[in-house]
Amino acid sequence: MKRYIYIPVLAYSFFLCSCEDFVEIDTPNFEMVSTDIFANEETARVAIKGIYNQLRPSFFIGGISVYAGFSGNLIRPRISHEIYDAFWQHELSATNSPDATTNLNIWSSAYNIIYLCNSLMEGINNSENLSEKFKDSLRGQAMFIRAFTYFYLVNIYGDVPLLLTTNYKINALASIDNQEIVWDQIETDLLESMNLLKNETAYPEEERFYVTHHAVLALLSRVYLYRQLWDKAEEYSSMLIEQTTDFEILDDLDQVFMAHNREAIWQIDPMGGYATNIVTAEGKAFAILVLTFPGFTHVQGIALLADHFILNFEHDDQRLEKWIGAYEQGGEEYNYIYKYKENLSSVNNKEATVVLRLAEQYLIRAEARTHLKKIDLAISDLDVIRSRANINLLSAYPGELNQEELLDSIMLERKREFFGEFGHRWFDLKRIGAIEEEFSNSPTWQAIDAWYPIPDEERQKNPNLGQNQGY
Repeated sequence: MKRYIYIPVLAYSFFLCSCEDFVEIDTPNFEMVSTDIFANEETARVAIKGIYNQLRPSFFIGGISVYAGFSGNLIRPRISHEIYDAFWQHELSATNSPDATTNLNIWSSAYNIIYLCNSLMEGINNSENLSEKFKDSLRGQAMFIRAFTYFYLVNIYGDVPLLLTTNYKINALASIDNQEIVWDQIETDLLESMNLLKNETAYPEEERFYVTHHAVLALLSRVYLYRQLWDKAEEYSSMLIEQTTDFEILDDLDQVFMAHNREAIWQIDPMGGYATNIVTAEGKAFAILVLTFPGFTHVQGIALLADHFILNFEHDDQRLEKWIGAYEQGGEEYNYIYKYKENLSSVNNKEATVVLRLAEQYLIRAEARTHLKKIDLAISDLDVIRSRANINLLSAYPGELNQEELLDSIMLERKREFFGEFGHRWFDLKRIGAIEEEFSNSPTWQAIDAWYPIPDEERQKNPNLGQNQGY
């Protein structure tokens, strides 16, 4: 049974957020402190902590699940809004529109994160006061975050500038790099990070907000999946799945998005350095609250699930019960993402944004094994996720699925498992070549819509930046 939420409130002070609040997040302005910060380990630790603290308020991090979610056709704006509608209907503009500003914020905040990582690595290299072990740890974490950021840039925009320095003269005139070059750098960074963090498998203070060796393995397995290197995708996902001391698939779906849970591989701290704003970006955007006041009702939350999405679930699927909510308004029922339960800032919030989790590794390995024609092993991996969801196991029907049918089953499971999480559906449609079929009946869809436009404001600053075709 779906959950219905009605929260009567008596004080107007609870009327905290509107749908526009999510739009109006300012892009943070970052500037790494002078090289004096790398004079000793205590101050250098502050520098890497500063990068982690900037991830939560970054428009890039906060916006991926929402805007790529709209683009991926699984969620829709709760009410008509010119910015959300533009992403949902694939009508983005490169310039002179509110959605162009939002697109610019995604782009620029991502490159701000990359600048911070480059700055930290340069500061470490120039420091003579830090031990090599400590340098390796910080460098490994920064390399991972840079690779992680480029992973999303290349999946959102295609060809993008590859900036590996803080040198303004170089960066200001950098041209677009072919996405294959960027993919190569992502792999290079992650392999180096994996080596640098090979002995860092424990989570500091048991908080899963920090990059460890495990997080690097998780992102590497995803990168190899996207690049269709099936052997490596299977190898790296297996490394994580075998770490049963640290990770497990949780039976209780309500625990999957709680902070520091054993399915999480890497999470983002909802505080993000701001003690008064303890709520995940996903909870704020997706968890609907119906606030009743004398004489009127306010619905809080910006997105609903697309009407067709509910039809993807089998009747007894626990994800339908636990991860999808419903509310009524004007005699109509609306469904929304209810993975994160907390919508309002609260010091009692125990949730944290899950970036990488073990369930993905099972589905990565299942897909890789299917391409490697290890059908029975792939079905076994897929059944781990189906079993947790309380739906029929495919292993009960041996010999009935061929390779193509099994791949379709895996993609359906990814759709049901990762809706509203970091643009998975949008990127899956593109990487498997299914995007044209998905949107073939959309009157506003064009092939160019697979990529967001390069922000025109950036192109005005840098004459060497090109533009994605059609914009």
